[in-house]
Amino acid sequence: TPPLTQPALLCFGKVPHDPGSRHCFLQIVSYLQAYKEAFASEKVSPPLSEKLYDLLQLDWEQRQEEDTPPVERILLLTRNVLHIPTDPPQEKSVDDDASTHDRVLWALHVSGMDDLPPPLASSSAEQQWGLHVLEIISLMFRDQDPEQLAATGQTRPVKEQATDVRDLELLRQRELAERKSRAFQRGSRHSRFGGSYVVQGLKSIGDRDLVFHKGLHNLKEHSHDLGKELRRVPKRRQPAREPEPRRRSALNVRLFLREFCGDFLESCYNPLMRLVKDQLLREKSQQHDETYYLWAVAFFMAFNRGRHFRPELVSETLGVRTFHFIEQNLTAYYEAMLLDKKDATSWARRMHLALKAYRELLTTVQEMDRSPDEAVRDSSRIIKNNIFYLMEYRELFLALFRKFEESRQPRSFLRDLVETTHLFLKMLEAFCRGRNNLVVQSKRVRRKKQPRAGRAAPPTQPRDPHELEELWPGLAEQLGACAQGAEPLPEDVVPFDAASETPVEEQRAEAMGRIQDSLLGRRAPAALTLLRSAREVWPEQDVFGSPRAAPEEEIQLLKQILFAPLPRPAAPEVEEPGEEEEEEEVEEELASVQVSEREFSFLDYLKRFASASVVKAYVLLLRSYRQNNAHTNHCVAKMLHRIAYDLKMEALLFQLSAFCIFNRLLSDPSAAAYK
Repeated sequence: TPPLTQPALLCFGKVPHDPGSRHCFLQIVSYLQAYKEAFASEKVSPPLSEKLYDLLQLDWEQRQEEDTPPVERILLLTRNVLHIPTDPPQEKSVDDDASTHDRVLWALHVSGMDDLPPPLASSSAEQQWGLHVLEIISLMFRDQDPEQLAATGQTRPVKEQATDVRDLELLRQRELAERKSRAFQRGSRHSRFGGSYVVQGLKSIGDRDLVFHKGLHNLKEHSHDLGKELRRVPKRRQPAREPEPRRRSALNVRLFLREFCGDFLESCYNPLMRLVKDQLLREKSQQHDETYYLWAVAFFMAFNRGRHFRPELVSETLGVRTFHFIEQNLTAYYEAMLLDKKDATSWARRMHLALKAYRELLTTVQEMDRSPDEAVRDSSRIIKNNIFYLMEYRELFLALFRKFEESRQPRSFLRDLVETTHLFLKMLEAFCRGRNNLVVQSKRVRRKKQPRAGRAAPPTQPRDPHELEELWPGLAEQLGACAQGAEPLPEDVVPFDAASETPVEEQRAEAMGRIQDSLLGRRAPAALTLLRSAREVWPEQDVFGSPRAAPEEEIQLLKQILFAPLPRPAAPEVEEPGEEEEEEEVEEELASVQVSEREFSFLDYLKRFASASVVKAYVLLLRSYRQNNAHTNHCVAKMLHRIAYDLKMEALLFQLSAFCIFNRLLSDPSAAAYK
C-alpha cells in the first residue's frame, strides 16, 4: 500500500511541463485524492492502529526482525495519506467546515492512532522512527495556525475583539467612501449633453490643448494611458505565487489537535527535537529533512506562547545553538537560490520556513524578558548577548533584503522579513539603551593567492590602446557569432564565489575584471556568458547592461569593458625554480580572517538599512497596505520613519512611486489609522 500512495512529486521529481506527462501527473493526483477520501472512513484506521499498538507493545527482546517492516509500512502509509493535497475547488468548503483532511484526522483520532506518535517519539528504544513521527505531525498540522489553535475553546481576549471592531469600521468607511464617489461621478444630465471642454495647460497628442468630451467630475481620472494595451509581463518576471490561504478546520478537530499539542509539548517535544537534530548533524537523514525540524521549531514555540508560556517546555530549541543552526540553513538556502536558478522557487520556500523559525526564536526571547521569573530573564539576557555580539546575526537581514526578488519570493516572505527585522531592531535598540559601551565582534577577510612553485609570472596583458584596437575586430567577430548561436557558450561560468567570505556585492568589481581578462585572453564566449550571468546577480543600476539589452548593445558594452582602465590588484611574488624545497604545483587560495572587537553604535548599524534595495522592498510592501494587517503597516512606517527622521536621510524616499502611494493613502478615507 505505501508505494501505491506515495506522492506524485516523488514519482516525477517535479511538476512536468509537457502535456502528456502533465496529464499523467494530474491523473495520479486525482487517484490519490480518491484514496484520501476512502481513508476518511472510520472503518479503515482501527486495524492499522491495533496492529501498530501490538507491535510497539513487544519488548526489544521479544521483537523479531520481521516485526520492524510492518511498523515502518504503517508509518509510511499514514504519512502518504496525510501528504495527499486537497482539492479546494472540488471540496468548496468554508471555515469551520470539515474538509477531507479534517475527516482523515478525525478518523485517526477515533481509532487511537494519534495516541501512538508521542510514545514513539519519547521512547529511547524507538529512536529510528523519530523523523517519521515528526513528518507525520507536520502533515497533521499543515493547515493550522499555532496561535489560533492555542486560543481554541477559550474566551476571546478584549484586544482581539477590539481588532475585529476596528477592521469592520475600516471596511464600513471604505464602502461609504466608494458609494459617495460613485454618487459624485453620476452626472445629473444625460451623457449626450455633457459638453466638451478645453483643458488649458494639458497638451494632447499634438501641440494643442486637450479637448475633454466627458463630464468635469471625470477629469481627475483622465490619463493618456486610457485605452492602451497593458504591457505584457514576461513569465520569468511575474510575481511569485502566494501560498493558498489557510482555512479554519472544524471545531472538534481543532479541539483534539489542541490537546495533542499540549500533551506533545509536555511529554516528548524536547527529547524528539534533540534526537532529530542529532540525526541531522550526523547526516543520518535524507535530503531536506531539516525543513521538518524548522517547521516544528516555528509551530510549537508559537503554540507554547499562545497557550501558557512555559520556556522549560521548549528548552531544547531555545538557545544560541538553535540560532546558529537556523542561521546556517537560512544562509545556505539563500546561496542555493542564487545559484540554482531552475529550482529557485523551492529554495525560496525553504528559506521562508527558516525565516519563520528564526522570527519565532526572537519572539520567544522577547517573551522571556517579560517573565516574572528572574532566572528566565537572565537566560534571555545571555542569549541576546550572544546573538547581538556576533556579526553573522546582524548581517543576516541586510543580505536578505539585498537579494529579495519579487519573481522568486512571494509577498508573504517579504512581510515576514519586514516584521522580523522590526523585531530584531526593536530588541537591539532596547539592549543598547542601557549600555554606554557595547562591544561587538567584527570580521575582516583578506585573501591572497599562492602561486604554483616554479611557475613563471603571467605575461603582461596589453594595455596600449593601439594593441586593444588591433585585438577588438577579432573579438567582435567571435561575439557576433556567439550572439547568433553559431558558436556555443560555456555553461560552467559562475560570476561569483558563493563559498567566499567576501560579500557578493563586493565581488562585483572582481567579476568586471574577469570579463576584461576573458576578452584580453581572446575568450569571447566566456566573456559574453560572464556578462549575462553577472547581470542576473547584480541587476542594480544596469551596471552589466539592461535585462532587455539587444546583442548589439551587449557587444558595445563588452568593448567599453575591454578599453576601460579597471583597477587591478598587485601581482603576487613568484618563486624561482632553483629552491631547495619543492612544493606541489597546486594553486591554492589562502584566506586570513581577522577577528576584532569594536564599539557598537546603533545609529551606524541603522544606516546600513538606508539603501535603495531596502527602501524599494519596504515601498513594495506598502503598496498593498489595504491587504496588510495593522502590525505590518506599522513595521513599514517605523522603518521609513527611522530613515527619514532618525537618520535625516529623507532623500531616499524621494521616489515618484513612493509619493503616489503616500498620496493614495492620504486620500483614502478608510486609511485614517495609517496617516
